[in-house]
Amino acid sequence: MRVTTGTVVNGKIEVEEDDLAEGLVVTILAPENRETFTLGPEAEAELMAALAEADRGDFLTEEELWQELGRS
Repeated sequence: MRVTTGTVVNGKIEVEEDDLAEGLVVTILAPENRETFTLGPEAEAELMAALAEADRGDFLTEEELWQELGRS
């Protein structure tokens, strides 16, 4: 897992790095109203650990989450 940035140009995202594989599915976090955020080292480490868990398939499905929350 890696983090990269890009810019929307004509409705498409242009990534500064050009070594992303064609057809690669990506997740995009887009700030609203030009807001920005900064993560401290601890929060960044937690985010990277969570992404690694997801990459390993260590996550709940939507159904499992609702079951844990007591809803069906």
